[in-house]
Amino acid sequence: MSKKVTKAIFPVAGLGTRFLPATKSIPKEIMTLVDRPLIQYAIDEARAAGIKEFIFVTSRGKGALEDYFDHSPVLEQELRKKGKDQLMEVLKNTNMESGAIAYMRQHKALGLGHAVWCARRLIGNEPFAVILPDDVIAAEKPCLQQMVEAHAETGGCMVAAMEVPPEKASAYGLLDVAEDQGQIVKVGGMVEKPKLEDAPSNLAVIGRYILTPKILNNLNKKHKGTGGEIQLTDAIAEEINGDEGVFGYRFNGERFDCGSKAGFLQATVAFGLARDELRTELWDYLQDLVASEKAAQ
Repeated sequence: MSKKVTKAIFPVAGLGTRFLPATKSIPKEIMTLVDRPLIQYAIDEARAAGIKEFIFVTSRGKGALEDYFDHSPVLEQELRKKGKDQLMEVLKNTNMESGAIAYMRQHKALGLGHAVWCARRLIGNEPFAVILPDDVIAAEKPCLQQMVEAHAETGGCMVAAMEVPPEKASAYGLLDVAEDQGQIVKVGGMVEKPKLEDAPSNLAVIGRYILTPKILNNLNKKHKGTGGEIQLTDAIAEEINGDEGVFGYRFNGERFDCGSKAGFLQATVAFGLARDELRTELWDYLQDLVASEKAAQ
């Protein structure tokens, strides 16, 4: 049985250049999907998985991210005064208690592996999760919770995985499957963004990981991989032939790439339609829009 996973790292140091000019003044992770910022979806998923300690790897200009999780006495007082109890409950979910959240600075953009390495002193000798807020996953049971339950049986390192169209596979880290057990696969190799002809499969690594402390030792070597960056994939790959091994987990749910504008818009529509109070009006609008487009053709 594996140790319980209670710590999670959130790499949020990126500049969000694909969303300029919006990200000139606000962190990308604060951009709202319907009425919640991307980072809130990640935090809610982590909480559902039993995470108790939240470690943010940030950079300069991320002050709004830190403020978001702080208490807002003036706003809370106004809501109480006006008897807006429902909004008080919504606000309560955005607060983090003292000591539950820690912030580490990544001073240079040296890759995802380096971002995880920056948090090494807060991890200690226990397994930990890594969540990339850009990957928003809609699922009945949150993705990380699914993984934590599977990891309790497998141990080792585990990455979230999903099949992607072969023509898009070169944009991902891909798994070379040694043994396919259905939802769980034993990994025989990992390749970061290979050429189409070199892809070992179309089973791609998505932004959820459960890792052993050995990964931090591997990252400490600071080997540079694809793009001249310290790749987390390379550090995980070193454990494939280790005692505990590496596993891919085919999660149940739909993943949205909110690091791209198109993915963000798709997620907005999907999450909007999932809300009872928004569904009818939004659906009617989309139908009218499609009908107008067809008429124009």
